[in-house]
Order: sequence, then C-alpha cells, then structure tokens
Amino acid sequence: MTEPSRVLIVGVTGYIGRHIAKASLALGHPTFLLVRPEIASDIRKVEIIISLKISGARILEGSIHDHASLLVALRQVDVVISAVAENRLLEQLKLIEAIKEVGTIKRFLPSEYGMDPDRMVHCLPPAGNIFSDKRQIRRAVEAAGIPFTYFSANCFAGYFLAGFAQYARFLPPKDSLLIYGDGNTKVIWVYEGDVGTYIIKTIDDPRTVNKTLYLRPPANILSQIEVVSIWEKTSGKVLEKKFISEHEWLKQTEEEPDVEKKIVMGHLHEIFYNGVLYNFEADRDAEVAALYPEVEYMNVEAYLRRLA
Repeated sequence: MTEPSRVLIVGVTGYIGRHIAKASLALGHPTFLLVRPEIASDIRKVEIIISLKISGARILEGSIHDHASLLVALRQVDVVISAVAENRLLEQLKLIEAIKEVGTIKRFLPSEYGMDPDRMVHCLPPAGNIFSDKRQIRRAVEAAGIPFTYFSANCFAGYFLAGFAQYARFLPPKDSLLIYGDGNTKVIWVYEGDVGTYIIKTIDDPRTVNKTLYLRPPANILSQIEVVSIWEKTSGKVLEKKFISEHEWLKQTEEEPDVEKKIVMGHLHEIFYNGVLYNFEADRDAEVAALYPEVEYMNVEAYLRRLA
C-alpha cells in the first residue's frame, strides 16, 4: 500500500485551513504547517497552531515572502494545500514560483473552495475581484506545469447555513428574515469539517489530478425556502418571511456605500438570483461526493439541529 502523501498547509490559521489540517491528520497524512513568525502576537492563531501540534502536526517556521524558508518547507512534502485569506490570494504567485523551482510537488490545491472562478467571469467589480484573482492564480499554476486540483465547495455552513444567508448573521434569525427572489433557487450547503475531509481524499487520487471538482452532497442541495422550512420544523418556530425582488436587491447593492458589504451582496446575488452553484451539469467524475461515497457528510437537518 502506498504511503500517504506528506502535506504542507499554507494559511492554516484561516477559516477553512484548520479544518483541512484536522482532516489531514485524521486521515493519516504527515501534516506540516507553514507558520509565520509574527503569529506569536495573535493569541487566536497561536491556540490553533498549538492544538494542531498536539494532534501531531509539524510546525515549519516560514513565509510565502521568505523564499529560502519556503524552499526548505517544500522539499519536505509531496502535496501543498493553500488556504490563504482572500486579501492575500495573489501572494500565491510566490508560492507557485517556489513549487516550480523545487520540482517535486505532485499536487497543488490553490486557495479557492467557494464558487468556481472560471464560471464567474460575468461577476463585475467589486464582487468579481476575488474571482479575477483566483483565475489569475489558476492560469499561473497551469503555465508552470504544476499538477493541480481545483476544489469548489460552494457555501460553507458557518457563513451561509447557520444564519440562512442573512448578511453578517451566523445564528438563525429569531423573528424574521429576507428571502431572495422567490426563495426557490437551489443552493449547495456544506459543513466545513466535511470540506476538509473531501479535500484530503482527493490529494492521492489519480482521478482528480488537473481537474476542477465540485462538492455537491445530494441531501444538501436545497433552496433557501427549504432550509427555512427544515428549521421551522426542527425549532418549532415560524419566521416572518420578507421577500425581496432581484430589482430591489440590485438597487440596494448599487446604493450601498460600504465596499465590503457591497461585495457580499454581489455574491449573494450570484448565488440566490443567478443560481450559479447549480445551473450547470458537472461530470460525474468531477462530483466529489460521488467519488467518495464512503464519507458520511453532515446534512442540513443535522447541522440545524445543533442550533435549535
């Protein structure tokens, strides 16, 4: 039996990075974490690193901006998984340069994990800027000839499902909520722990090299209305539903002065009005849940029961 690949995770203290690291350790991979010296002043990040170290992760001090330390780290691993933050995406160009120089990395997963950026070319700035950056990284990976896997996980439960996709809310609403359009657009909701597991499943699988993969757990392909209905049955509470038309949503987005909120509103428009997550057919060999049927993922109902 082939030994599990040695995995380097860059951006482990970010939102999805720690879930990937936990899954890597749980599935028996020698797991290395690239840790910047300056995190010593951030207690939240230090606690994440210590917890993973106790679980068996190996700490490598270094940085994308320190080329020598990056080469040292890369020469100890087989697979590189990036989970750098959205405002640091283009820093991965330095990582790609180092991976190419080392020449021994058998798989690279750039920081993505949401919507497929190659399907978001129509998304205009400022909401579309993140997808433009991700496309730039993809093209650089391909130009460098680095074996890759692109992973589209769709909507993280903590950000979207827990608050029913209400802006800046991460717990279920108590009284009322906005319903986008008629609320019937299909959305794909995924638990972050499952995202980590599926990502690690792909890294030693020859079926997934140089492919874009989509995580679409069948039981979690639900509309906003269906999610709210599950919550109402689970909690015994009926919420007031305020339907907002696409025209009104676009008007509010255009008038919104806060750039960060405008970006989120643009993404919500793509998901709930344009239906970008499920308006296309993916090849069966690109559907992650079908590739790994042995994974028992958390469904929407089970996730919401935890919040009731």
